[in-house]
Amino acid sequence: MRKIRCCVIDDEPLALDLIKGYVEKTPFLEFVNAFPSASSAIKTIIEEDIDLVFLDIQMSELNGTEFARVVPPHCRVVFVTAFDRYAIEAFRVNALDYLLKPVSYTEFMEAANRALRWFVLEERARSGNEGIDSILVKSEYKLVQIPIDDILYIEGLKDYVKIYLESTGGCVMSLMSLKTFEAGLPSSRFMRVHRSFIVQMSKVRLIERNRIVFGKQYIPISDSYKNVFNEYVNKHILSPIKED
Repeated sequence: MRKIRCCVIDDEPLALDLIKGYVEKTPFLEFVNAFPSASSAIKTIIEEDIDLVFLDIQMSELNGTEFARVVPPHCRVVFVTAFDRYAIEAFRVNALDYLLKPVSYTEFMEAANRALRWFVLEERARSGNEGIDSILVKSEYKLVQIPIDDILYIEGLKDYVKIYLESTGGCVMSLMSLKTFEAGLPSSRFMRVHRSFIVQMSKVRLIERNRIVFGKQYIPISDSYKNVFNEYVNKHILSPIKED
């Protein structure tokens, strides 16, 4: 795996230099840049494909939790702050870790190793998720393992996804984007049919007026995905047998 590309954002120069030094001496991290404010970092985060940001919370203009909501989905955040009262908010924006100042190198390395494990798993999911039989998602304060075969469909709701299950008739909610969730699914089994919906095609039992029907739930097939969906259906539909 390539090195994890990192930026550091903190309006305190001493804290900024400390975390920058930690990044530079960690073998699997690559230091890219440091910034005194979140607003000054946005362009670099987006354009230079940054993987990980070590981010202060209390800053002028744009605070850390606000910034964490606008970074690209592939970019992850480790908060570095002097205050413990933001821990719940950090969880809500799906931060990988939450470090309290002053940060020792041992504490930093624990967070860095956690980030490394996350990126390794993500890379494995992207390269070899066709053979997986389950996925692990964070839901509230728990990690939930969901069998792939139990998923009917997934609905995207801004910062969340709802994973609807066949076995229970209910759903599991997780804080992530639909795009991120889609990247971890076997593409041979799941299809995006709408900007807000992904379905497991083997679970589709009824299609009615350009809608997929799961019980009382009607999932629209949008124009953007209709051609691909119709190609799949046409390949699997049985033609009537002609009698001699």
